[in-house]
Amino acid sequence: QLQLVESGGGLVQPGGSRRLSCAASGPTLAYHAIGWFRQAPGNEREGISCINRSDGSTYYSDSVKGRFTLSRDNAKNTFYLQMTSLKPEDTGVYYCAADPDLYCGGDMSPGDFTSWGRGTQVTVSS
Repeated sequence: QLQLVESGGGLVQPGGSRRLSCAASGPTLAYHAIGWFRQAPGNEREGISCINRSDGSTYYSDSVKGRFTLSRDNAKNTFYLQMTSLKPEDTGVYYCAADPDLYCGGDMSPGDFTSWGRGTQVTVSS
């Protein structure tokens, strides 16, 4: 199955920016819907963004829309989450995920994604 590894997490000041990467090995990402989730301690895992393989349509949750941008580089078999205007409430473990059959949108369900990274911590604090 597809293997995913996140990188780019760390400590960021409020209002700052951070770019997360998800490197894939195995089947090409061109055949997968891809997405990002995040989870804070005690909270449910929240789907924040995804992009579909067929039409390229992109979904963003209300909490990040206008601040985060999801993109992919099929030549590098990697996708990214560009995070700007970061807020303390953005703090959490960020997971990348992919699935070859899913058409994503609306509420993102973790169970719909079959490949996962282990997560990378993003902390937004002054």
